[in-house]
Amino acid sequence: MAEIALVDCNNFFVSCEQLMNPALKDKAVCVLSNNDGCIIARSKEAKEIGIPMGYPLFKARKEFKNVIYISRNFGLYHDISNRIMLKLLNYTPDVEQYSIDEAFLDLTGLKKLYRCSYEEIIAKIKYEIETQIGVPVSIGLAPTKTLAKLACETAKKNEKLQGLFRINKRNLDEILKKTYIEDVWGVGKNTAALFHKYGIYKCNEIVKQNDFWLKKIWGKRGLELKAELLGQSIDTVKNKAELPKSIQKTSAFSKFTQDKNYIKNSLHYHSHQICSKLRKLGLQAEIICVMLRTKDFRVFVEKTVLPEPCDSEFLINQYTDMLFERIYNPEIVYRASGIFAEKLTEKAASQLFLFNDQKTEKAKKLSQLWDSFEQKYGRNTFSIGTIQDPQSESKLHGQNYFS
Repeated sequence: MAEIALVDCNNFFVSCEQLMNPALKDKAVCVLSNNDGCIIARSKEAKEIGIPMGYPLFKARKEFKNVIYISRNFGLYHDISNRIMLKLLNYTPDVEQYSIDEAFLDLTGLKKLYRCSYEEIIAKIKYEIETQIGVPVSIGLAPTKTLAKLACETAKKNEKLQGLFRINKRNLDEILKKTYIEDVWGVGKNTAALFHKYGIYKCNEIVKQNDFWLKKIWGKRGLELKAELLGQSIDTVKNKAELPKSIQKTSAFSKFTQDKNYIKNSLHYHSHQICSKLRKLGLQAEIICVMLRTKDFRVFVEKTVLPEPCDSEFLINQYTDMLFERIYNPEIVYRASGIFAEKLTEKAASQLFLFNDQKTEKAKKLSQLWDSFEQKYGRNTFSIGTIQDPQSESKLHGQNYFS
């Protein structure tokens, strides 16, 4: 049987904030969503006093007075996440990052390499992440991803397990008898209700069903769930992520605005985020789309096909500015902006740019320099130079200073 581990960081966003500011430890702390709208992460202490996930900030401040509310810092969270993923790669190349704070590892056969048990391997992984990086984690170990997720949730909920739990042949039947199907990864409320209709509530009742009936009720997914619950790995660990077909970056403004430079600057910021991801994945975009959302939620969109596939914000910004001018109206109040990169192609397979050679080379070198700065000093420590506009309402406003 396979041995798959799920490493899940505990209260990740809050843990990152506590890592940077130890004074926050053992206190009720909440991290807020974009523009501080609602709560997206809670410390253990915040959970204990009953603050719900997704609760609006204005309500939380009225009801929960002695709580520290912090604006999100995704740049920090991504940097720490990358450090954790690199640590996991030290143990096995078979690492599949599932989210910013979760990753599956295929540890099959590694007990011979490390000359210790699988329980000792995951204990060592947990110890190194917590002592060398400073983020607490829980780890579940099982023959399949579905069971590893269940094991990890068990490790989180039971403090006696100290963040580690393994599901194997010895305890599998007992686990399935205790687990409700709605607690299984990938089973939603509608699916659970469907099985309840037939009197099925626990996982052990799922695995007793014959394949023909399961396929009729839930299709191929029903057969896959049964296999995964029985310890047969259907969804294997993939150490190479599938390349996206498009990338989008959007955000709401801190306040409604008509300020032209402010909005344009937000688009430049989105452009850099997209291009940075394109370079990281070895991709280039052939189509760029600009979106503006008004105060009353109307959406205006313009797109263009680039002369050649591109991954440099210094070149793409020229086209985003052009698209922005087409849809911007100084009489309209806006609430959000965004950029979409579409028709992505692999950089190695693309032809040379048809832009001016000197300008293209300069843009590529500047983009690479930007990446190196952020890799060394962290995200958002470097930005495109701007010419200040005294009429603008934001210090960040200005015009792109690249030519």
